[in-house]
Amino acid sequence: MLVHYLSHPEVNINPDIPMSSWGLNHTGKTRVSKLIEAGWLNGVSKVISSAEAKAIETANPIAYALSVPVEVHQAMHENNRTATGYLPSEEFELVASQFFANPYKSIRGWEKAIDAQRRIVSETEKVLRSHIGGNLLIVGHGAVGTLLFCHYSNFPISRQYDQKGSGNYFSFLKDNRRVLHWWRPMEHKP
Repeated sequence: MLVHYLSHPEVNINPDIPMSSWGLNHTGKTRVSKLIEAGWLNGVSKVISSAEAKAIETANPIAYALSVPVEVHQAMHENNRTATGYLPSEEFELVASQFFANPYKSIRGWEKAIDAQRRIVSETEKVLRSHIGGNLLIVGHGAVGTLLFCHYSNFPISRQYDQKGSGNYFSFLKDNRRVLHWWRPMEHKP
């Protein structure tokens, strides 16, 4: 059985509302439609989603098109960055790089990378233990997705394994957790 971990695509950035409430922008919604049209998710029997708006807005149309259920998991959220809230792009990139480079340290009050990794791995393992039959799609976020990728690939936490942009996925085998490929744009078939 295949498991695909998909990070949500482009979002409406609004510094005036919590990041967890940001939804997909027009480009993000268009990319979700193109993913559905590509048809490579046929065979997915369940969609798991983070509870953040951008993940749910990615997961719901996919599940609807596949006629499969969506299961929302609160603990699959992105790394907790509420201490800083919104950061302008250049500053965010610097802090994100520090987050990955110092996994055992809280950077500017952010959740430690090691703690975020333990959380996403634990929650993913719960899902995998309970899922029987059919491929699985997990819709989440870039940073915790990268931490999950590192764990299942037996790589150290490092930003060098981070996706380029957003709306990418990697796949692994459920039985042995072997990662099959690095991040790919969501429109590209496995």
